[in-house]
Amino acid sequence: METSDIIDSIRNGNQATRDEIVKLLSAQGRDRDELFAEAREVRDRQFGDRVFAYGFVYFSTYCHNNCTFCYFRKSNSIDRYRKTPEEIIATAADLKDAGIDLVDLTMGEDDQMYKDNCAELLDIISGVRKLGISIMVSPGAVGKDAMRPIKEAGADFFAVYQETHNRDLYAKLRLNQDYDFRYNQRVWAREAGLLTEDGMMVGLGETMEDRADSILMMGEEKCEQIRCMTFVPQAGTPLQNLEPMDSEMELKSIAVMRLLFPDRFIPATLDVEGVQGMKSRLDAGASTITSIIVPHKHFAGVAQPEKDIESGVRSVQHVYDLVEDMGKKIATQNEFRHAIEPLEARIRPKD
Repeated sequence: METSDIIDSIRNGNQATRDEIVKLLSAQGRDRDELFAEAREVRDRQFGDRVFAYGFVYFSTYCHNNCTFCYFRKSNSIDRYRKTPEEIIATAADLKDAGIDLVDLTMGEDDQMYKDNCAELLDIISGVRKLGISIMVSPGAVGKDAMRPIKEAGADFFAVYQETHNRDLYAKLRLNQDYDFRYNQRVWAREAGLLTEDGMMVGLGETMEDRADSILMMGEEKCEQIRCMTFVPQAGTPLQNLEPMDSEMELKSIAVMRLLFPDRFIPATLDVEGVQGMKSRLDAGASTITSIIVPHKHFAGVAQPEKDIESGVRSVQHVYDLVEDMGKKIATQNEFRHAIEPLEARIRPKD
C-alpha cells in the first residue's frame, strides 16, 4: 500500500498493521508532508486550537540504577541534588501562578524517597496538590503497594517509560532491571485510578520494526499519554560516543501515534532540542508541551541536563509567546481539568 492508502484506511477506522506503521515511519517528501498534515488535522479535530503545557520539576537527581543511556546513572561522577519539599512546592506554585496546566514531579530512583513507604514522596505530592494544580508523578519503578497512596496523595498521572519494548534491547539499556516489573507499573497505576504515560526512545540501536512494535504496544496499554523522544548521547555513559540521530524519526513517530490514537496526549518535549524543536513537534501532531522549567532555580532536565534552562527560553512566558505565534493558545488549568476528568472517571480505583 502507498502512504496515502494507509492514511485513508486509518481515517476510515481501520487499525494499522506493523508493516503499515513501518511504511509510515519511512515516509519521505510528499508522503511525509501528507503524514504530518493529517496528524495536525486529527489533533486539531480532537483538541481545537488548545495546547496543553506541563511544568517540569526534577527534584532529585540521585538514582540507584545504572542505565547505559542516562547521565544520572549511579556510577556517573556528577554533581547531584535533592530539593527540599519547600523548594519543590515553591517552584510548583510559580508554575501554577504562571498558568501551567500540570506539574510533572520527576526524580531518579532515589532510595531516600522510597523509605518508609515513600513517605517523603507522598508529602511532596500532597503539598503540591494543596496548590490546586494537576500532578504527574514520575518516580521510577515503585512497588505495587505504593500506587494507591500516590493516588490518594493527589497525583493524577503516573509516568514511567519503557523506552523500548524489545526485551533484548531493554536488557542492554536498563541494566539489571526487570522488564515486566517496569511494564506492570502502568498496569498497577491504572488499577489504583491513576492516568498513565509510557514512552519510547529512538536512536538507541532499535530497528524500524521495534519502533512500530512500541507504538502498537503503547496503544494497547491504553495509556492516556504516550511519547517519543530522540536519544541524546550523554557524557560519562557507555553510550556517550553513539552517533546521534536527528529528530526526524521522533517527528514521524509522533505523527503516527496521533493518527492511530487521536485522543491521546502526545508531548512536544523541550528536553531534546529546546524551544527550537517545539514547533516541528507541534507541526507533527503533538498536543502537549512538556519540560517547561522555571529558570534560576537550579533544576536539571533529563535528556539534556542544562538545555535552555538558565537562559530562560524554556520559561513559561517565552513558550506561551511562541505558541501564540503559531496561532494556538495554551489551555487554561480549568480546560485541562475538563479534559482529564472524564478519563479519570473511566478508571476508578479497583477495590
